[in-house]
Amino acid sequence: MVRAGQKDVRGIVIAAVIIIAWFLLLAYLLQLPVNFTSPVTYLFVLLQTHLYTGMFITAHDAMHGVAAPGRPALNKALGTVAAFLFAYNWYPRLLPRHHQHHRHVATDQDPDFHHGSFWPWYFSFLKQYITWWQLLLMAITFNVLKFFFPIENVVLFWMLPAILATFQLFYFGTYQPHKGEHEPGNKHKSTTQSKNHVWAFLSCYFFGYHYEHHDKPYLPWWQLYKEKT
Repeated sequence: MVRAGQKDVRGIVIAAVIIIAWFLLLAYLLQLPVNFTSPVTYLFVLLQTHLYTGMFITAHDAMHGVAAPGRPALNKALGTVAAFLFAYNWYPRLLPRHHQHHRHVATDQDPDFHHGSFWPWYFSFLKQYITWWQLLLMAITFNVLKFFFPIENVVLFWMLPAILATFQLFYFGTYQPHKGEHEPGNKHKSTTQSKNHVWAFLSCYFFGYHYEHHDKPYLPWWQLYKEKT
């Protein structure tokens, strides 16, 4: 329990754990001999994908000021680092777009919204957030990494998890909660997953509880499950 007047450091610790775990696991996997017949290889891909998703969720929490509450400089630093390590996303560019999403959810002014099916919406989503500078930096990084590590490791454990994480974030955090028509009384134009905290964490760090996030955006991801009824 955090006492009155005491700053809550739990968000800082959780953000640091995700960033450090992502880095340490990637460093290990880049030099791990790849065995394509072993299920462990694919479990590592899924684990690194989940940590990539956690990196973006950390940046997202920073956008709401809850990665390091009460410490705006540190909060921004954590968001900037987490976003940058996820395919060179630029936090100052993401920040206004995300708040625009919250202000104009599921309207033509919402950068995350698209009137269409999954694939057109996904590519519209990517166009909103991926720049040519990111693609250039990713290409440079790929060519540098393959000089030091086997190319199959770079593809399996650095490139593929980043791509899979964009699907994870998009499907559970944008498409599934905002697709279709919403009832007139649904002020956030969002649906929510059925209550299952294990699945909610594994699928997208509780962001399937999406109505709850829009209703209380000041809650960090690791507190969001408490709002699920």
